[in-house]
Amino acid sequence: MNGLGVAVRVEVVKAWASPVVRITTALLLAGVTVLAAAMSWAADRGNEQVTAQLGPFAESSGWERYLGVAAQVVAAGGLLALGVVLSWSTGREFIDRTVSGLYALPVARPTIVCAKLIVHVAWSAVAGSLLVGALFAVGLALGLGWPDPAAMAAQARIFVLLVLSSVLVVPAGWVVTVSRSLLAGVGTVVGIIVLAQVAVVAGGGAWLPFVAPALWAVEPAAVSPAQLALGFVVPLAFGAGTVRAWAEMELDR
Repeated sequence: MNGLGVAVRVEVVKAWASPVVRITTALLLAGVTVLAAAMSWAADRGNEQVTAQLGPFAESSGWERYLGVAAQVVAAGGLLALGVVLSWSTGREFIDRTVSGLYALPVARPTIVCAKLIVHVAWSAVAGSLLVGALFAVGLALGLGWPDPAAMAAQARIFVLLVLSSVLVVPAGWVVTVSRSLLAGVGTVVGIIVLAQVAVVAGGGAWLPFVAPALWAVEPAAVSPAQLALGFVVPLAFGAGTVRAWAEMELDR
């Protein structure tokens, strides 16, 4: 097995045993499904305060409203959850003071951080699959019936949104590396969420990489392929920066 394969295997074991990953996954699944179900249930019963918060889904019903609310929750909550886990993954070596031991390993530090990023994206895919399954089960429990093709497509977009969000929080990994502070990474994610909200209010969100996937998940026709593809500039640039920062790390910091 090559160096990257060994590093990926080690990071998978770390993630599997980590309470941070388990708790974050559980909170993500429970938070999205409970909020989507509760708001849909309240709107169906004529709660005007809840209906006013549903935005474009205020006049919809059934699976469309339920999954629309879920997509909106994932847009913000998913970024935060994914950012926390990535900050922990890249920052745990500094927090646990095991970073000095990395210099003695036969696997290079850039390879180790590449493994961390790969496992992070893989975890987001697993969490996305679990989330879609949970939304499907809760939707049936709410009496929404079997989802039609449009509802199936909406669930697929939620899955893709979570995976895309996992690469959009890569800047947090870079910030954690250069600052050696997990809190700095979490703060970066919070800043990304605030920036995204401001961009949406300003009306130019589709061209902001942090916003385009969320808008696409809610209303695919509102986002062009070029706007969606622009989001990959973020993980490419900050991913390369993170790998370089790990390669140039010094023990005297």
